[in-house]
Amino acid sequence: MALFWVPIITTIGSLLSSFTTKLSRNETAAIALTAPLIALAICLYHAPAVYSGQTLYDHIQWLDIVGIHISFRFDGLSLLFSLLILGIGCLVIFYARYYLSEKDSLPKLYAYLLLFMTAMLGIVMSNNMLQLWFFWELTSISSFLLISYWSDKAEARKGALMALIITGAGGLALLAGLLILGNIVGSYQIDQVLASGELIKQSQWYEVSLVLILLGAFTKSAQFPFHFWLPHAMAAPTPVSAYLHSATMVKAGIFLMARFYPVLAGTDIWFIIVSLTGLATLLLGAYVALFKHDLKGLLAYSTISHLGLITLLLGLDTELATVAAIFHIINHATFKASLFMATGIIDHETGTRDMRKLNGMWKYMPFTATLAMVSAAAMAGVPLLNGFLSKEMFFAETLHSQLLGSMSWLIPVLATLAGALSVAYSARFIHDVFFNGDPIDLPKQPHEAPRYMRVPIEILVAICLLVGMFPNLVVDGLLDVASSAVLTTKTPVFEIALWHGFNLPLLMSALAVVGGLTIYALRKHLFQFQASLPTLEGRSIFEKSFESILLWCQMRIEQFENGSLQRYIIILIAVFLFFASAPLFDMQKLVGESQLRPIDMFNAVGSALLIAGAVATVIWHRQRMVSLIMISIVGLMVSVAFTRFSAPDLALTQLSVEVVTIVLLMLALFFLPQKTPKESTSIRVLRDVLIATGCGVVVGSICYALITRPLDSISQFFIANAKTGGGGTNVVNVILVDFRGFDTLGEITVLGIAALGIYKLLNNLPLFVPSTDGEGRKWAKEKYPILLATISQTLLPLALLVSAFIFIRGHNLPGGGFIAGLVTATAIILQYIAHGSNWVGTRLVLNYRKTIAGGVMIATICGLGSLLFEKPFLTSWFDYFDIPFVGKTELASAMIFDLGVYITVVGATMMILASLGQQTASDDPKSESKSIGAK
Repeated sequence: MALFWVPIITTIGSLLSSFTTKLSRNETAAIALTAPLIALAICLYHAPAVYSGQTLYDHIQWLDIVGIHISFRFDGLSLLFSLLILGIGCLVIFYARYYLSEKDSLPKLYAYLLLFMTAMLGIVMSNNMLQLWFFWELTSISSFLLISYWSDKAEARKGALMALIITGAGGLALLAGLLILGNIVGSYQIDQVLASGELIKQSQWYEVSLVLILLGAFTKSAQFPFHFWLPHAMAAPTPVSAYLHSATMVKAGIFLMARFYPVLAGTDIWFIIVSLTGLATLLLGAYVALFKHDLKGLLAYSTISHLGLITLLLGLDTELATVAAIFHIINHATFKASLFMATGIIDHETGTRDMRKLNGMWKYMPFTATLAMVSAAAMAGVPLLNGFLSKEMFFAETLHSQLLGSMSWLIPVLATLAGALSVAYSARFIHDVFFNGDPIDLPKQPHEAPRYMRVPIEILVAICLLVGMFPNLVVDGLLDVASSAVLTTKTPVFEIALWHGFNLPLLMSALAVVGGLTIYALRKHLFQFQASLPTLEGRSIFEKSFESILLWCQMRIEQFENGSLQRYIIILIAVFLFFASAPLFDMQKLVGESQLRPIDMFNAVGSALLIAGAVATVIWHRQRMVSLIMISIVGLMVSVAFTRFSAPDLALTQLSVEVVTIVLLMLALFFLPQKTPKESTSIRVLRDVLIATGCGVVVGSICYALITRPLDSISQFFIANAKTGGGGTNVVNVILVDFRGFDTLGEITVLGIAALGIYKLLNNLPLFVPSTDGEGRKWAKEKYPILLATISQTLLPLALLVSAFIFIRGHNLPGGGFIAGLVTATAIILQYIAHGSNWVGTRLVLNYRKTIAGGVMIATICGLGSLLFEKPFLTSWFDYFDIPFVGKTELASAMIFDLGVYITVVGATMMILASLGQQTASDDPKSESKSIGAK
């Protein structure tokens, strides 16, 4: 089965989970588990090929011109992370069913979890850097939803916002770094980037791209100094913490460094930044974890420390260090996820996570205590457990580091110190929670958790034991293919064993255990020392900095946004004049080599009418109806100009838009004040005249310079390929539905969003309905003149027939979906004007919101259809068929896309006009709204 089905299936699972609110908890959990289990089965199906050394690819062309493709790769590293994401994800889903109370929404949690799972799978399986970044940002958004799951708690909201800002800012840095990397290589495909290591390192932009990419990785994986967001993310439910902060989100930054290790590592700047950052994070996290009284706080800082350990290993200049980093990724995910789940049980059954109250839990929950102690021992690096093996490899690789020159001996010393601190906080976790006397003032009577709630922990603890005792049997093959994918070479020979004889790494492990127990025994003195130090929290620094930035932004906004639309336009035009006029001063002469055509009477009259209409609009702007007529003359003359210069499609479009716009403006005039505001002062009038003159001079000069010079245009390409590539002789329509179909899809989407925004803005908006016109005359007693009603009913079928004719012929002759949609909308709005909303509503049942959504969906599905034939998105197809009673006829898939355009234009135009028109009901602006389709 194709690789792209893996994230698609989890996405479907997320959608289905959101609709299970009426099901039982068991049924909800079963549905949520189905998607990751199927995705896991697909990954396992492809595992043998990966184990044999293959890298699997799935590629769907998307936007080839900008290098964006839907592209997936599946190698050893992808397999490893996919198994962690899906395997631990299934356990977390199962665990959450018992953790959440009845008042908490289980479907919402599952929907968010599966969305996050999709994002993580997209990251680890992407073969396109821009696609990877898309999923990267999706992890930030979905983690925000998960962390703020209990949104009624201020702590959860603040923690989610902090995580979003820090990781989101890192994501922007990552995007810049990936764009630079793609520009260096000439491709955004990761496989091509990984094959261009020497080219990247020799580029002058290597250091810049490296720093930007590492910023993205460090912020996501909570490396110093960006570590402070992770402990505050613990406000999320414990299943979320177990998933995000052991196997997934924080590992995304680690994955990023591992994925680009072949092309970014191997230089001094890589070793210095990555190693020192990892070392600082390792020590800081281990030290702070020792003093945390909250169980999740201790685990959060221990996670930071272990992430620093993995980062340090990736920064060391040895291949075996990379193998050790991959190995510790596996081990940390298993023992940390089990510890978080055990902490959730303790919190669930006692009502607190405060270790100063949690004492003697062994006698109340012996099974949970046993599982938690084994996991904590694995975290401490005790023999016969998986953490011991990867920590021994870590100690061994620090002995080979030459990062600090003659002072490099500090690396293994500090690594041993970090190991001792790890033993100390692990010992505190075990002793203070499960022994150390009796519990103190617990909110609940402690007892053992439900049997099935412990199953995920038992599975993870079993993995810790099996890997620790039989590493070669359990994990050797997976570690080999994952390391080979990172190094892009054959994995160096390594041996994972419980016993390598008496050597220096074993001595370091022994010193760490003894030192850690000693530190814990003397913890009172350390606590007193820590209490004497000044309090410096990253959260307070972040919040103060954030408030300062918001204040500065508010001041700048108030400086420029004073509520004057005229001022905004002046600033915009002034900036345009500055940048547009600068090149003109560098030109030696304005006139080019091309000969100008002589001015004939038709062009002269048309230009004069266009100018006169524009000037009259300005002069008579106080007489609003007159100015509206004058500006309509401008639009009409533009349409005539398009016709004159052989652009009938543009002329039809302009004319249709002009009609719709005039109707819209006339409806708007109904609500405008009867008197216009006071005129500007003479100084302002003079200023406006000068700016308008300057704008006219600059734009006129640019146009004159362009039309007097030969211009190579892409239009020749479109003319030459419209028929052969798009199957149509109407070049404009072929451009809209084929060559530039993605632009059209974006435009109709924006049009639909704008219509929905206008509808929302006008819905229930109290507007003043005047009883007289501007001169005090009352409105006509006959609301719907019979002559207009009769003519409109006669014109409707004719207009619809013209609309259908324009639509059908649009691929080969002037017309198309956009023009046809405007003609249809004009015919329908005429019925509203002639008969009223009630009359039309009983005869035309049309929900404009669904119409817009349907049109955009049809256009999108038409574009996606090409993917089924392994063609780029929105690739059109055409052929000729002999149809009975019709003859030989061309059929093109672009017509389906054009149908989506047509439906969207009709829905959007009618929603805008009907939403404003329904406000004009004489007595109650809402009296006729129920019959309008824009409800």
